[in-house]
Amino acid sequence: MNDHVIEWSTKNVLVTGVNGFVGGNIAKDLVMRGANVVGLVRNLDQRSLLYFENIDKAITIVVGDLCDRALLERIMVEQMIDVVFHLAAQVEVGVGVTSPYTTWETNVRGTYTLMESIRQYAPAVKAVVVASTDKAYGSYPIDMMPYQEDYPLRPQYPYDTSKACSDLIAQSYATELFELPVVITRFCNIYGPGQLNFSALIPDAISGALKCSEFRPRSNGEYLRDFLFISDVIELYIKIAEKIISDPDRLRGEIFNAGTCEPRTVRSIIEEIYRQCDNGSDLELVLAQMESCETTGEIKTQYMDYRKAERFFGWSPTTNFHDGIANTIQWFRHYLSIQHQR
Repeated sequence: MNDHVIEWSTKNVLVTGVNGFVGGNIAKDLVMRGANVVGLVRNLDQRSLLYFENIDKAITIVVGDLCDRALLERIMVEQMIDVVFHLAAQVEVGVGVTSPYTTWETNVRGTYTLMESIRQYAPAVKAVVVASTDKAYGSYPIDMMPYQEDYPLRPQYPYDTSKACSDLIAQSYATELFELPVVITRFCNIYGPGQLNFSALIPDAISGALKCSEFRPRSNGEYLRDFLFISDVIELYIKIAEKIISDPDRLRGEIFNAGTCEPRTVRSIIEEIYRQCDNGSDLELVLAQMESCETTGEIKTQYMDYRKAERFFGWSPTTNFHDGIANTIQWFRHYLSIQHQR
């Protein structure tokens, strides 16, 4: 459990990838807590939660490349950064297959460039939270699921490997060599309001179910996945950062999984979305299309054990999948109606 309350109004926080789904949501939460948030973005893409909800107006945005060490070091010094949430990444499994070089550059080089910039500024930085992924574990037999934090990383595909590399790089900076206050998070699939990457399953399916686009399934639907609602994710990120600040010696180098430990087939997720959108007719067509789909470059079964996070922080997921999808659909109805009017 967290024994100390951190006064976020005194903290300067760097969020890499702040215009992403999780980055935008964590920036929103930190602003509400009074933190001074500095967000690093590669470009000023207006199609993100950051701009849709005007979060950009409440933070300092720096446009630049995560691999630009001079820029990162300047941010650390000029903004006097206390806390770092490293969320920037090339997150598309498919892009990893078609463009592995881009994936290596962003996920691997970007991580060690950031870590070096933080090291140069140490010990001013009090907490560094690095987002890895469940995919870093690679493929394990179903009788060894859910993933445990002590499982060796054995990725096979480009995206998975890039995240495993960045994971290990970040861990190395927490060792006795550098003693940076780094914690690694390996979360399952995250969903909820503000996920405007329509190549992701849930926003893509919601848009299709609401008849705003054509949803084309990309697998036969039998893959098992774990999905965690965004508010549960943000709560855990904040708890982790606060605990690092208050007890760095205990947390340094730790790894935390997070999920619901309740895996669902992709098919059942799509069915839930279409039913809540009251679109049974299109669902039948989608399910028929799924029968002939095959997928490569994907792990078949993934879900997470969150008991370690529960022990350390008293955290457990609180949003059930039905309610989380209902909340997400409601947000997208509003968002898509506004886009339609433009």
